[in-house]
Amino acid sequence: MPLENPIPSISQRVTELNNRHRDSDASVVLRDVLGDALFGPIALVSSFGAEAVVLLHMVSEIDKATPIIFIDTEMLFPQTLAYQRKLAEDFGLSDVRRITPSREAVFLRDPDNLMHLADKNSCCALRKTEPLEDALAGFDVWISGRKRFQGGVRAEMALFESEDDKRIKVNPLAHWTREDVADYIAANNLPRHPLVAKGYPSIGCEPCTTPVSSGEDERAGRWRDEEKTECGIHFMNDDKQTPDANVIVNDNGFASDDWNRGYSSFEDIEAAPESQSAALAIDLPNDFDAVKLLPWIDQIDLVRIEFPVFSDGRGFSLAQRLRLLGYHGRLRAKGHLLADQYAMARRSGFDEVEIDQALAARQPEPQWLARADWQARNYQHRFQQSA
Repeated sequence: MPLENPIPSISQRVTELNNRHRDSDASVVLRDVLGDALFGPIALVSSFGAEAVVLLHMVSEIDKATPIIFIDTEMLFPQTLAYQRKLAEDFGLSDVRRITPSREAVFLRDPDNLMHLADKNSCCALRKTEPLEDALAGFDVWISGRKRFQGGVRAEMALFESEDDKRIKVNPLAHWTREDVADYIAANNLPRHPLVAKGYPSIGCEPCTTPVSSGEDERAGRWRDEEKTECGIHFMNDDKQTPDANVIVNDNGFASDDWNRGYSSFEDIEAAPESQSAALAIDLPNDFDAVKLLPWIDQIDLVRIEFPVFSDGRGFSLAQRLRLLGYHGRLRAKGHLLADQYAMARRSGFDEVEIDQALAARQPEPQWLARADWQARNYQHRFQQSA
């Protein structure tokens, strides 16, 4: 006999919460979330950056024992570390959890601490996304300080979001304006991050953050001159969609998928290589060891590499490795990629990108075509052409 009141899914709860709090103030949203045991374990994730003081102060006014997850990438400005200690003391925050990247992972993947110079997406994955995924494992809800006015993928975010129907993300300041932030800081006489006065309206890791000039977007100083706008922690486990048909993106814009012969896994090929058809395509995870494909590298027509989250740059590295090993067939990136990452995908060796209908609707063809002239941003190609 079915339950009369089945437990709603996280997606259903998110829909209900967004309807309930459509016109709620940030403080009301926070009191509802932090005061309701039905939400389960909750954490606030904070960068202790330029505007972090607002949400930290609000939470401290409600429950000073709220777990605060602070991601120390070990490449932060010393001013950020000092600011974190000051705010924790000033606000009486009793459960600040400083998380750092895995020592083993850093030793294996970035022993010289230079990854950010060559592959910023992989660096963010190593030092931010992966540690945060581990830290959030015991929480059902996490709170972020993102705001719609910051633009990009943040412009249309909701107050409540579902992360792959496993966890709820709350953005209580989503509808706040720049003026709202300034007014709250002034009204409560809150201390500013010391770098704000030096022209840093958005603050991340020291090697990848520069001051912003008058008239520039406030996040222009983050990963300056790069095809990157987010570190990636806000794309973890992004909602999966089930579209009727995925969209192929190439230098000419959107196209239908012309590959209709299916895909094999590496395990399929390894187990029965003689049974594979003449037209062969393979799906690879982004952490695949490219060397294992060498015995079949001349037999494969299409390699499709999965991008499970926007922030994970290992797929770019795998594509480069396959090209260096001599793979000359079609190379396709599939999954969570943004238009801003298209040029990087092409420079890495990909021929095309496969996205779902939902992403194609959020980032229509003109946004991808604006990045189609990827060679114009490829200094190595320009150097070779002029040599």
